[in-house]
Formats: sequence, structure tokens, C-alpha cells
Amino acid sequence: MKSLKRGKHISEAEIQTISEFGIWMLIQGKECFLSYKDFPWFHGASVKQIYHFEFLHGRHLYWPDLDLDLSLESLFTPEKFPLKAR
Repeated sequence: MKSLKRGKHISEAEIQTISEFGIWMLIQGKECFLSYKDFPWFHGASVKQIYHFEFLHGRHLYWPDLDLDLSLESLFTPEKFPLKAR
């Protein structure tokens, strides 16, 4: 018996792994690492809070439990968006 051919992957964004250093995501077929250094809002967040996100308009990810909205550009090129705190 042969296995059927795998279907098309329909999720545009998914969490793959949460580690002590950050979060690995697959977004529109591209792998992306969100380090806690570059994205400190995730550090200390619960697994449930991290996994609960929405993909909006093909350009943004929104985590309602964290009240966090990030553009795909900021995820793939964090060096263009330096964090500044007072």
C-alpha cells in the first residue's frame, strides 16, 4: 500500500518551536526566528499566549493576549526596527 501524496500546506503562519532563546515560526513558507533579544514582548509570555495569534491581511501577525501587532517586515528584518526605550 502506498501513502497518498501530501496535500498543500494551507496555514500561512504557524509556530514551530518555542525555546529558551526565542520562537521559530513558519510564515508564508519562510522560516523565521524571533529571538527574545529582538522581540522582548514574548519573553515571559505563556505558551498559550504565544500560540494564540492571528494572521491579518497577509502582512501582520497579531497576538491579542499580548496586545502585540508585528508586521512581517519587522519579523524578517528586525535590524531595520531598533527597539528604543525610555
